[in-house]
Amino acid sequence: LFRLRKLCMFCDVKPSVCNSSGICTSRCNITSICAGDDEICAAAWRRDGENVTVETVCHPPSEPFHGVMPDNYNATECVMKQYRHLGPDVYICFCIEDECNDQLVFTPRTSSEPPSPPMALLVLVPFVVLALVLVSFMYVCKVYTLRPSKLKCNSGQERSVLIGQLGRSDSISNHLNHNTELLPIQLDGIVGKGRFSQVFRARLGQRMGENEAFQMVAVKIFHLEEFLSWKGEREIFLDAELHHENVLHFLTAEERPAERQYWIITAYHQRGNLRDYLRAHRVNWASLCRMGGDVARGVAHLHGDRTETGGVKAAMAHRDLKSDNVLVKDDLSCCICDFGLSVRLDSDMSKDELANQGQVGTVRYMAPEVLESRLNLENIESFKQADVYSMALVLWEITSRCTAAGDVWEYEPPFGKLDHPCIESMKDTVIRDRERPEIHSSWRTHPGVAAVCEMMVECWDQDPEARLTAHCVTERFDELVRSSFICDSEKKLNTD
Repeated sequence: LFRLRKLCMFCDVKPSVCNSSGICTSRCNITSICAGDDEICAAAWRRDGENVTVETVCHPPSEPFHGVMPDNYNATECVMKQYRHLGPDVYICFCIEDECNDQLVFTPRTSSEPPSPPMALLVLVPFVVLALVLVSFMYVCKVYTLRPSKLKCNSGQERSVLIGQLGRSDSISNHLNHNTELLPIQLDGIVGKGRFSQVFRARLGQRMGENEAFQMVAVKIFHLEEFLSWKGEREIFLDAELHHENVLHFLTAEERPAERQYWIITAYHQRGNLRDYLRAHRVNWASLCRMGGDVARGVAHLHGDRTETGGVKAAMAHRDLKSDNVLVKDDLSCCICDFGLSVRLDSDMSKDELANQGQVGTVRYMAPEVLESRLNLENIESFKQADVYSMALVLWEITSRCTAAGDVWEYEPPFGKLDHPCIESMKDTVIRDRERPEIHSSWRTHPGVAAVCEMMVECWDQDPEARLTAHCVTERFDELVRSSFICDSEKKLNTD
């Protein structure tokens, strides 16, 4: 007998308006067909100061969810239970009905209401039957809408692929890496090329009856001899705690033996990378704050050992931060991409293991200590400090195209006088001559831009220990945004 798998809301971590009382909805707009036949629906609600979030997922009942083993998961409602050992404001629930984790029940419903009079039941029965028929019909339609066409894999098994909200390149919120069969993808054209791979714009297809719908995705293709590069980036992406709005959204990784290729499939952002965007566009003060703040938030998330909701994560260093590896979304927010050279910073890594990481990155963006191969391998913070130096150069690129301080120069990369710099020429410039990209005097005339310039100077300091942390840069950008809002509000009041 064919049985549909569970349907659960699946939106990972997103802001919530719940207040830990009564009944409220998750506000998740994505339904997932669970990967396993026995999976249940789960939700986690957390308040951390003013930050309130909710997470909705499919989850196997035999595994802990945020350290909590599922119990009473045969419930038809997602009744939130408080777990004080995880924090004073942490609630988790489990349930088995389709999409039951959409409604979060902080106060369990009671059945103490008196029954309706018999006459009322007689009147209501026909309406209830009609409603059930309509609901059943809508459910069947919904399930068949969610179920894409099935494909045969080498083992003869079948599986279905869920596509998120069509029409949005970043709408696939649930990782598809639990799937074992190749996705129905059609490559459209190349949009980027790196040392080890090429990036294509592609269409992820889904058949709906006689019609087909597509969602644009990005496909990073590694050839057979670059297996280790693909494997390294795949392992970074498979860390669920990497998920963040300022980190490129990962869908899945695939082995394509017929094409002798390895694929990494991610969200697609049609505006392309930050470098190309800055070549073609100037930015205003608000965009400088947003883009710079987003880059800092992405780096801070990588470097941190905690998620925004307080969960434990592995700290990572990107090691190839540059404007080419920052993507611009439709709303001009930014996310960091290309984790081919990234490394997890485990505290138990030996000095030899750290030394084997080598001198990597893009020469133009390398920190002085990386150019000299003198990273302090006794301290994993050294890798983060090198990232911060590179981040400062990206902030300089954004600032150089900002209209807030008057005249805007044509775009050029950091150290633009060096056409194709090598290690030695960069060592002469950055270490011997202690040069940095020029901060024009006009930039200092705008208080906000001047503050960003001070951040850059502190981030590209010759001494790694003297540099700001990415978290500190994030806080400063947040303060700049708040100050700008206050100033704008005061100006409006004065005008009125």
